[in-house]
Amino acid sequence: MNTFKESIDYILQKAEQILSSIDEKQIEEICEVFLKTERIFLYGAGRSGLVAKAFAIRLVHLGFQTYVIGETITPPVRENDLIVVISGSGETIPSVMTAEIAKKMGAKLVVITSREDSRIARYADITVVLSVEYEEEKKKRLSPLGTLFEASAWIFTDGLVAKLMEMKGESEEKMRERHATLQ
Repeated sequence: MNTFKESIDYILQKAEQILSSIDEKQIEEICEVFLKTERIFLYGAGRSGLVAKAFAIRLVHLGFQTYVIGETITPPVRENDLIVVISGSGETIPSVMTAEIAKKMGAKLVVITSREDSRIARYADITVVLSVEYEEEKKKRLSPLGTLFEASAWIFTDGLVAKLMEMKGESEEKMRERHATLQ
């Protein structure tokens, strides 16, 4: 089989397995937190950070006041803000520090990670576990490093966008009006 096609098939199959284990009640709970908060801050390091930034863009399109931690124009976090941290290992030092500081400041914390027992999960109000614990040689060859987590996290956050659209009564047309015009 062609390695490219085999990799795509493997990643899609595993992402479906990972995401199908998420409890619908947890999705509702997360969305309620989003709808009740005034400001949302996102953080992730490396490729998880790219997923966080992509999610932030969609939240802006949905009309949420959204910031990416670490950007030069990001205001300080305040009590009752919502912080979403994405970290595959849940052990990345900047992510753990962000979670710890957020909790000390009285912010609400949602963590998306692959490990429920990670350091970052200890600070979370809500932990979404996208478990990628597959000890297969195929994983190393077809989805190296954090690929399964990052792909699953991206799909997960896009699923949240669809659910939030529904709950807010938003449409793609209304979101398009908030889309950046200077790109």
